[in-house]
Amino acid sequence: MTTIRLEVVTPERSVFSDDVDIVVAPGIEGELGILPHHTPLMTALKTGELRARKGSEEFLLCVAGGFMEVRPDRVIVLADTCERAEEIDLARAEEARRKAEQRMAEKYQPGFDAAESEAALHRAMARLAIAEKSKRRKGSLRPPPAN
Repeated sequence: MTTIRLEVVTPERSVFSDDVDIVVAPGIEGELGILPHHTPLMTALKTGELRARKGSEEFLLCVAGGFMEVRPDRVIVLADTCERAEEIDLARAEEARRKAEQRMAEKYQPGFDAAESEAALHRAMARLAIAEKSKRRKGSLRPPPAN
C-alpha cells in the first residue's frame, strides 16, 4: 500500500511528520478523509481531532484552527495550535473548560468577547475528548478500529 506524508506544524514547532496510510481532519465543512493520491485541495480547519493511521497504529492530535493543504503525495497542516493526545494535560484542560464555561455564564459583563469565549470552550472540550479517547485506547488490549 502506498502512503502519504503528513506534516503538522504550528508557529512554535513541528508537531508531527511521518508517512501514513490515511489522514482524517476537521475541515470547516466537516471531516475530510485523505488517502494517498488525493486530489489537491486547500481548506481551513476548525477545532477538533486530527487522526492519522499507519498500519495498526493510530495517532490523535488536537488542532485548533489553521489550514490544510493536500497534494497527491503530501498533507501539510499549518495549525494555530496543535497537541498530540499524549501531551494533553487533563487537569489543565479541565481547568480551561471550567474557566471558559464561567466566562460564558458572565456574558453580560463589560468586556465580554463571545467569539473568544466560545472558541476557548471548544478548544478545552476538544482537548478533553481527545485525551480521554487516547487514554481509553491505551487501556485496551485490542488495536484501534480499522475504518
